Amino acid sequence: MAPPAEPRVFVVDDDPFVRESVAMLLEAHGLDTAAYGSGTEFLDAVSADHRGCVLLDVRLPDMTGLEVQSRLAEIPLRMPVIIITAFADVALAVRAMKAGAADFIQKPYTDDVLLESVRTAMDGADRSSADAVAAAETEGRIARLTPREREVMEGLVLGKQNKQIAYDLGISPRTVEIHRARVLEKMEARTHSHLVRLVITSRAAPR
Repeated sequence: MAPPAEPRVFVVDDDPFVRESVAMLLEAHGLDTAAYGSGTEFLDAVSADHRGCVLLDVRLPDMTGLEVQSRLAEIPLRMPVIIITAFADVALAVRAMKAGAADFIQKPYTDDVLLESVRTAMDGADRSSADAVAAAETEGRIARLTPREREVMEGLVLGKQNKQIAYDLGISPRTVEIHRARVLEKMEARTHSHLVRLVITSRAAPR
């Protein structure tokens, strides 16, 4: 396939309804799109000459989003990757971010969240300086957490549910909920997904 003249959003998801609805949304906002039902189909269609970004489901029928991401680096294809994940796959999304994904979006998401993430990824401006400042601000917020709040935060970032965090720490699920609320407030995070993005783009991310 010849590379498109303009940047394109590549949608990789095995759910045909999701592929169609996302493509329609993006095209309605003036973004050229191409959709694929598997990692293999997508990888066979792209080359190092393509530009744009990739919306990549973390769970695909033939390989994981992480495997697709790794193959992209071998092409090499330098387009930013946005990982789409369900709550149960947050830990995989964390690994993808550490491997260089530009962002991840947790299902269910709104149209505005998806469009904002895509537009940010499509922006070719160098944001390295701004990213360094943001990481430093995040680390400052983490430093304000109590030891227990940090333990709860690390569980959240690793994709654990409240009951599992409570079991691991020997506290009640209600206590976890209280700490979780304080963590979101101190970290100035709007949602759980926002908290994960803040933490894993800082040097303080749990390993």
